[in-house]
Amino acid sequence: MPSRPRVLACIAAGLSTLATGCGEKALPPPPPPTVLVAPVVKQDVPVYAEFVGTVNGYINVEIRARVAGFLQSQDYKDGAYVKAGTLLFTIDPRQYQSQVLQSQGDLTQAQAMLTRDNITVQRYRPLAAKQAISQQDLDNAIATQESAVGQVQTAKAALEQAKLNLSYTKIYSPVDGIVGATQVNVGNLVGQGTPTLLTTVSQVEPSKVIFNASETEYLRYAARAREIETQDTAEMNRRLADIRDGGTAPLELVLANDAVYPYRGFIIALNRQVQTTTGTIQLEAVFPNPNALLRPGQYARVRGALPGQGENTLIVPQAAVSEVQGSFSVAVVLSDDKVQIRRVEVGPRVGTRWIINSGVTAGERVITEGLQKVTDGMLVKPEVAPTTPSATAGAAH
Repeated sequence: MPSRPRVLACIAAGLSTLATGCGEKALPPPPPPTVLVAPVVKQDVPVYAEFVGTVNGYINVEIRARVAGFLQSQDYKDGAYVKAGTLLFTIDPRQYQSQVLQSQGDLTQAQAMLTRDNITVQRYRPLAAKQAISQQDLDNAIATQESAVGQVQTAKAALEQAKLNLSYTKIYSPVDGIVGATQVNVGNLVGQGTPTLLTTVSQVEPSKVIFNASETEYLRYAARAREIETQDTAEMNRRLADIRDGGTAPLELVLANDAVYPYRGFIIALNRQVQTTTGTIQLEAVFPNPNALLRPGQYARVRGALPGQGENTLIVPQAAVSEVQGSFSVAVVLSDDKVQIRRVEVGPRVGTRWIINSGVTAGERVITEGLQKVTDGMLVKPEVAPTTPSATAGAAH
């Protein structure tokens, strides 16, 4: 049986270790945590700026009633694709047909009066020369003849106007495109007072995308502004045809479902001024739209490469970068496998990677998995993170 002093010693040892038995050694410290690391890489990567845009028709035509009358028929299906010259609406033509007939009668009457006055002048000229009639009679006959000429011209103009008004009772599409839903029901009175909006036709092949760029982004493209301004329609159509045949262009379009639109596009116009309230300038880009996938009002994101960006730059995985209150840092594993937390200056994100402007050097190892387990100066067991196909392009944020 152990003596009393030995028992007390064992109790004291147990209280001091809490985890070891009487007479046993203390447990060794835990092994360093395992973390995944990836190297800081220096390479050229394309960097893209991204802008929120709205799709619009290349041409949008408001179809309005130019004469007053009751809408007799709608001659198209809402949302249909129509060719230029397709009949869209018919306004009751009867009153305008009557105006044409009346104007034709007025013209016939005026022409008859002119014929009579021509004969009178022809008869008076030799009589006035022989002084068989007074010169005043001849002058009156000539004045009446000239008045008749004016009446004929007025009647002809009235007839042309009547025919024009009659033609306005049939409303045709001026362009190839998609026609919207009608704004007026058949049987309604239209064109009374002001031209009534009936519908809108949008030429969607090609389609425009309108977006705003900051003044800084504009200055990056300013060198090409003159080239854009002097680009004519023939050149634009040639470039669009090349894109449809598989050619490339500087802009790509990302749709609302994050799908990349299959055809690329290019800028065709810049607005005349930078908006002082927002510091942005409006740009217009054009994209082929042979399948009419793009529709006016559709949301889309325009992506374009930033000139001179991403050349010989340092890249790390996005998972390696921590952000706290606008401050960015990475955990670097030094040659002795100890962690060093460093502040870094970040550039734009590119795909699944992040450009680092300062704070690390090429070849250094940064932790991509296990950041929550490490502190500055801690010893870790680094393992190389498995390589995955990394994006070579992405939108700058």
